Order: sequence, then structure tokens, then C-alpha cells
Amino acid sequence: MADIKLIPLKDRVIVEPHEAEEKTSSGIIIPESAQEKPQKGTVIAVGEGKKDEPMTVKEGDVVLYGKYSGTEIEFDGKDYLIMREDDILVIEK
Repeated sequence: MADIKLIPLKDRVIVEPHEAEEKTSSGIIIPESAQEKPQKGTVIAVGEGKKDEPMTVKEGDVVLYGKYSGTEIEFDGKDYLIMREDDILVIEK
């Protein structure tokens, strides 16, 4: 797990996006210019939640989120997304 020194506020989470698919299931290599923006990532940090609304996600959860969700940031040379918990669509088991 990444040791990040950022604490999200209220209902926000910090997600480390997974790498984009570089190869199709049949083995065809996808050039970087045609790769889709990843919509899957690992939750790195979780805020406290809103009043009377506890957070559902926790650190370490693998989540799926909308294509245009969150705000991209770079911290210590790594890319992260800061988004509201509402932007997360699914927690992967």
C-alpha cells in the first residue's frame, strides 16, 4: 500500500488508478495513443464521511469509477485521483 501523506476531507477518497490495458484478451497490443483511460483503481485514503453518512469504501478496496470522475493530481511522482465517494460505482470483491 502506498504511504501517502494526504488526508481527504469529508466524503472524498484518494484512488491510485490501475494501468491501462496494453493488450487485448486475444493478444493484440494496443498502442499508447489508443489506450482507454483506466476506470479501475485502488483506494489509498478515505475521508471521515459526511455527518450521519459513514463511508462505505475503505483503504485497499479496488473500485470502478466513471470515466470522467475525480480530479487528477500528481504527488511524489505518482498519479492519483481525488473523488467523492458518490463517483465510485462498484467495489470489487
